[in-house]
Amino acid sequence: MDSIRQAVDLARAATIPEQGHAPNPYGKPGLGPAGLDSQIRDLELNSDHLESNRIVAYASANSNGRYYDMLRTQVLQVMDKSSWQFLAVTSPTAGCGKTVTACNLALSIARMAERSVLLVDLDMQKPKVSEYLGINRQEGLLSILDGRASLSSRIVQACIDKSKLLVLPGEVCRSGSSEWMASQTMNTLLQTIKREFRSRIVIFDMPPMLVGDDVISVLPRMDAVVLVAGVGSTSIADLKECQKHLRATPVVRVVVNKATDKTDDYYGY
Repeated sequence: MDSIRQAVDLARAATIPEQGHAPNPYGKPGLGPAGLDSQIRDLELNSDHLESNRIVAYASANSNGRYYDMLRTQVLQVMDKSSWQFLAVTSPTAGCGKTVTACNLALSIARMAERSVLLVDLDMQKPKVSEYLGINRQEGLLSILDGRASLSSRIVQACIDKSKLLVLPGEVCRSGSSEWMASQTMNTLLQTIKREFRSRIVIFDMPPMLVGDDVISVLPRMDAVVLVAGVGSTSIADLKECQKHLRATPVVRVVVNKATDKTDDYYGY
């Protein structure tokens, strides 16, 4: 555990002072043009399916969800202070729990009466958000990028209890995912999301940082990052390598998953 604590300290050292990052130029007046949200279909989530995939933050009564509520509060305080909208969730390598963290954080925010959230699966190599939430969609992000579908036709409004969140499912890109990430088409899509959903926090479930250049390609378009490390799967060398790529994007929190000791500084599931 000492090595993980050292790794967390290294990752936190990569955080850029908040005042040094350009604030989000958009306000929070609404969802966008009239009619866009009316095209989005509702889908009821199943609590048993969620819990089988360690998605626990959909209900305040779930004691395991309190860790994500704490993370939610900390993240929103930092983002509100700097008027940030785009939050990337990534990890050094696979198996750290980044998608579980992204889904739980989004559902925790969705439970807040005056908050709304859009969860985007931006892992074009192994998209898992739909699987974890139980959303049966064959097409998603890639079909928008290549012009086969519109943004509103691919977004789902996922509902459970009284909570609602918007989800843009992912879609496997068999080749050229990094090219799509760095493309002007992706830039245009992100600008559209920023404009049309400017009242929402947008959480992007990203690929692991060290499996390719996908994350590096799109990081300049993100406002902030949550970095997810895993006990037993994240090394100090991994964190040092991530630190090199996170110098220009603020790391708002480091989440350590799969920790056996429960303290105020660590989140587990």
